[in-house]
Amino acid sequence: MQLWRGLIERYREFLPVTDKTPVIALNEGNTPLINATNLDEIIGKRLNLYLKYEGTNPSGSFKDRGMTLAISKALENKSKAVICASTGNTSASASAYAAKANIASIVLIPQGKIAMGKLAQAIIHGAKVLQVEGDFDTALKIVRELDRRYPITLVNSLNPFRIDGQKTAAFEVCDQLGMAPEYQSLPVGNAGNITAYWKGYREYYTAKRINSLPKMLGFQAAGAAPIVLGHPVEKPETIATAIRIGNPASWAGAVAARDESGGRIEAVTDDEIIFAYKAIAEREGIFCEPASAASLAGVIKLSREGYFKGGETVVCTLTGNGLKDPDIALKVSAEPLRVKADVSEVERLLEGILNLGF
Repeated sequence: MQLWRGLIERYREFLPVTDKTPVIALNEGNTPLINATNLDEIIGKRLNLYLKYEGTNPSGSFKDRGMTLAISKALENKSKAVICASTGNTSASASAYAAKANIASIVLIPQGKIAMGKLAQAIIHGAKVLQVEGDFDTALKIVRELDRRYPITLVNSLNPFRIDGQKTAAFEVCDQLGMAPEYQSLPVGNAGNITAYWKGYREYYTAKRINSLPKMLGFQAAGAAPIVLGHPVEKPETIATAIRIGNPASWAGAVAARDESGGRIEAVTDDEIIFAYKAIAEREGIFCEPASAASLAGVIKLSREGYFKGGETVVCTLTGNGLKDPDIALKVSAEPLRVKADVSEVERLLEGILNLGF
């Protein structure tokens, strides 16, 4: 049995690495592609639907794909520290891989705008965490300026190695399906991931690993939808904190992915996101973070508008693990029922819940 050694070793021929590149890996990648069999009713059509669950990556999100390569290249270039702005997942990933590489990490986060699970990850990995009085876009402007002034490596998705690492998810989808899907659906925040997936699909197509290309579907939260609106959003707001971004760094890449593939970039409301978030958990047994569910929310929306004929192969990427933001799950779910420590009391409740008729 051959052990999985991480995505750099698996897809080395497609990545900008040499024998001199020190590989900093946590066995990221190789995430499950799960056939979703219980969602037809809410989608309104029978689709050949798959969920690419990136929450099984080491730090719990898709960011690890880009970070393994970005940190490896930073070390190759003798960098002693890395820096990023983050709504949470980038900081968690950067700090984990920096710890593995034994280099310093500095992360800037928007004050009060980050899920505690993600903040805890950055702190426990030893990152120097700075809370900025402003939003993500403000934090990103600051780290870009610091990157110009100091000998540190910026590891936001502006770093091209991040995009190269993240494109491997598209390779995996094709390897797991045995072909490219007809549609690839993704949440869109800073827009690096949809850019990366499209790059991956095009490279696999050029290498004749697949015979067709998918249409790329991207979904922003309605309160943070600059690409949909056609202009930056000054104060983005959404329950999906991972995509609460008003001026995406990879805006042009996302638009190119949409236009070149003949796809769509649309907005979904917080209510639509939460509906999909709960459906994924309750019907498919997968606990993803709220922003992840934008990919399914968008598919549901388009399906109800008549976009799909039925039977198409659609992959929705779930970008992060639900344990990163458990507070949202508690807010949108029913509270546990309280019961006396007595069998008859529990039976009485079960009669109502399960109609077992004890």
